[in-house]
Amino acid sequence: MNQLRVVHAGPLTTVQDGGRTGWAHLGVPRAGALDAPAADLANRLVGNSSAAAVLETTVGGTTVAFSGAVSVGVTGAEAAVSVDGRAVPFAAAVPVPADGVLRVGPAQRGVRSYVAVAGGITTPEVLGSRATDTLAYVGPGPLRDGDVLPLGEPLGRPAPSDLGSARAWRRPAVLRLRLGPRDDWFDEAAVRRLTSSTYAVTVESNRVGMRLDGPRLHRSRDGELPSEGLVLGAVQVPPSGLPLVFLHDHPTTGGYPVVGVVEPADLWQCAQLRPGEQVRFLRR
Repeated sequence: MNQLRVVHAGPLTTVQDGGRTGWAHLGVPRAGALDAPAADLANRLVGNSSAAAVLETTVGGTTVAFSGAVSVGVTGAEAAVSVDGRAVPFAAAVPVPADGVLRVGPAQRGVRSYVAVAGGITTPEVLGSRATDTLAYVGPGPLRDGDVLPLGEPLGRPAPSDLGSARAWRRPAVLRLRLGPRDDWFDEAAVRRLTSSTYAVTVESNRVGMRLDGPRLHRSRDGELPSEGLVLGAVQVPPSGLPLVFLHDHPTTGGYPVVGVVEPADLWQCAQLRPGEQVRFLRR
């Protein structure tokens, strides 16, 4: 069986796939790749299905070695990629020989890169997914130097290139927002403030949520909500008045009002926004 060995894990490298859905009633988040389009593209490049598990790096990249010859694809945050010290293309299917070493450098633009290997990463499934969950600690833990991961057998033919690698890196990023279910906890002036202002991503952002700094939103009513279910992309407003966008490792319930929910197609941008970069909300 072919294996992947972690030479240098980087700041935070995890195994991710499409996530584990259907377990929120037990308090288990979905997890999964934060930039799903990038993970899907990486898998497509090497002939995998979109369900195959990949590596998700964070800012600093990673270095891995392979026991046998494989094809790999690196997408997402743009970075220098090399095999055995030789530069290779980004967002393309690349052959790696047996005992070869793949290095994904620090992100030059964006935050999270995705490494797909033909055959996928085949660590044991937990509740139907191989994804690392950084909130509830379900699935494999973040990778460490020396970890060895099993790889599956390639199923499809690697693709030499893919037009899907092109994407718009707008700054400020624009997130389309559907109001509700608790927008009635804010008056129209607060909603206008949210959708007409520019917010900056803070250093406290992670896989659980993207925290923002900017104009504060004031509630139009007193009291607190009982805890209720949360969904991916929910924009919650805690007592500070500073909104946060919940991402794939978000808690399954929360007691602060959710003023709106970000369109799923826009959420990949949250995976690639660095601290200090700006974002705006566009009311749908």
